[in-house]
Amino acid sequence: MGKSALGSSSIGRRFTAMATAYFMGSFNDNFFKQSVLIIAVAIGSTHLQGWGVSVFTFPFLLLAAPAGWLSDRFSKRRVVIASKWMELAAMIAGAAGLLSGHWILIFVMLFIMGTQAAIFSPAINGSIPEVFPENQVIRVNGILRFVVTASILLGIALAGLVLDIKGKGPFGLDNGRIAVACVIIIMSVLGLIAGYGVSSKSASSPRAPFPWHGPVNTLKVLLETRKDVLLTIAIYADVFIWFMGSLELLLINPMGLTQFVYSKTTTSLLLVAQVMGLGVGGLLASRFARGDRWYRVLIPSGLLMSLFMILLSFVPLLPAFAVKPALFFFVACVGIFGGLFMIPLESFVQIRPSADRKGSVWASANFVVFSGILLSGPVSNLFNVHWRMNPTTSFGIIGGISAAVTLFIFFTLRRCKFL
Repeated sequence: MGKSALGSSSIGRRFTAMATAYFMGSFNDNFFKQSVLIIAVAIGSTHLQGWGVSVFTFPFLLLAAPAGWLSDRFSKRRVVIASKWMELAAMIAGAAGLLSGHWILIFVMLFIMGTQAAIFSPAINGSIPEVFPENQVIRVNGILRFVVTASILLGIALAGLVLDIKGKGPFGLDNGRIAVACVIIIMSVLGLIAGYGVSSKSASSPRAPFPWHGPVNTLKVLLETRKDVLLTIAIYADVFIWFMGSLELLLINPMGLTQFVYSKTTTSLLLVAQVMGLGVGGLLASRFARGDRWYRVLIPSGLLMSLFMILLSFVPLLPAFAVKPALFFFVACVGIFGGLFMIPLESFVQIRPSADRKGSVWASANFVVFSGILLSGPVSNLFNVHWRMNPTTSFGIIGGISAAVTLFIFFTLRRCKFL
């Protein structure tokens, strides 16, 4: 990172607080969700994965307009702090559900956690172009994505390790579940403390009226963005990459646990490989997605991501000694090119809108992005029903779909004379 972005001690402190708050929240999201998903697959209820993702995602659709309004109407710092208090409440509920084994309570926690994330996202992302110079936003996002990736890696990796803790604790509860409950509450408290250090400017639109019509207001914002063709392309390309990423994560757990009969720890490490790749791709984005024609990186990265998903479908044909290394390599490559595809898109969505609309546009983008993630839940269930014992086949299918969508983006950019 250049000195202009993080050179001064004050900006460095702001970035540290922002990154820490993001790290703790992202860790908790992924550590808890992966723990729940592993438990669901292990007890033979793979379909609960898809429903869990849907429950977590629904608040992003329902609350997109109010979340964007909060981000523009109030100081983004205040919104971040309030969302961190909500995260702590969600984790307490989640810990209770995990220890009691009540799936309804776990789903309630996932809904609260989704609500918190829906409010947190436009505030923290909208503050980035307020704190850092425009020409540094992609680089800041790349480094922040790497930090967040580290939290996701740690969360996913530790989920399997912690759940594999043997023995019983007080009241006959599994020690693994007790450890998960303790970790998520401690991390929430640390994230709340970091939230008080986040900086932002004063409210960008203090007189903005409340969006009483909810999703209708969100759709109006999306329709208005259609006047900016490149912004529209960026938003819907972002929807595509998030849908694919969510679907892949839901296929990796049954692929590891069911198809290849790996341990919970090894299965979690497969997810780690993909997310690590995502972080590396985010850092590479600052190198390859430069200037006004940043979008040229989308086509090669999208096609290469698709290629490695298709290659995953051939892994079962390999000699036994080569299967595990190939799985980890191909999954990591999918992550690398997915990150190279994603970061330029999200940076552009942060920068492009005017100052008084950054929160509402980001929240509206979240609406369609999480519509795609919501769709990934039932789609993964469909794949897991038809190819339950061979999820690698599902990767081959979605790789073909990914290649087709990438070519569609190419021809759209070309038709609009961006290429």
